[in-house]
Amino acid sequence: MNPSCGRCNLVVYPTEKVNCLDKYWHKGCFSCEVCKMTLNMKNYKGFEKRPYCNAHYPKTNFTCVADTPENLRLKQQSQMQSQVRYREDFEKNKGKGFSVVTDTPELQRIRKSQNQISNIKYHEDFEKKKMGGEVPFQKPSNPGTFQPPAASQELQSKSEPMQPTAPPSSGKRFRAVYDYAAADEDEVSFVDGDVIIDVQTIDEGWMYGRVERTGQQGMLPANY
Repeated sequence: MNPSCGRCNLVVYPTEKVNCLDKYWHKGCFSCEVCKMTLNMKNYKGFEKRPYCNAHYPKTNFTCVADTPENLRLKQQSQMQSQVRYREDFEKNKGKGFSVVTDTPELQRIRKSQNQISNIKYHEDFEKKKMGGEVPFQKPSNPGTFQPPAASQELQSKSEPMQPTAPPSSGKRFRAVYDYAAADEDEVSFVDGDVIIDVQTIDEGWMYGRVERTGQQGMLPANY
């Protein structure tokens, strides 16, 4: 028994039968629902088991979803997953910001300055013990302007003579009270007693100047 056509409901014979969208069609009846353009198996688009051309294929529009108990449960579950993921990312990234800036030149210089302050405290304790507590060790009022006690100056004058100094310069002059070895290319080395001239203050811990004995210019710690 021959089936009927999906459009005209007439009998479809095998010679003119088109089997598509779970129905049988006459070749002429297999056309677009809107413009009636004849379609074939290559250019048709099915929607709700009806054929359409590409231009008149129905476009699906988003509709409002009712707040059913199931949808509310899915919404709450999605929010919980978002919060859990946020906390996981926060825990993973917590503290990472500090590792990025630990090796910056500024922090390296601060760490070096702290080490130098520790060395100064060690020298203060050593001077106090050496003098037996009779002559208090005075902390320098300004960076780089510290002068040792009178007794220490006399010992230095007896042990090694003062070198002739160069003519006074236009900048500030400081006298070193400790030895320092340059750690970077832009720093200069000096020894206890060297005169630093043409000094320019950079910050609380560093300044720029020239060692009068060697003629070298560069950065040097202000608390030495």
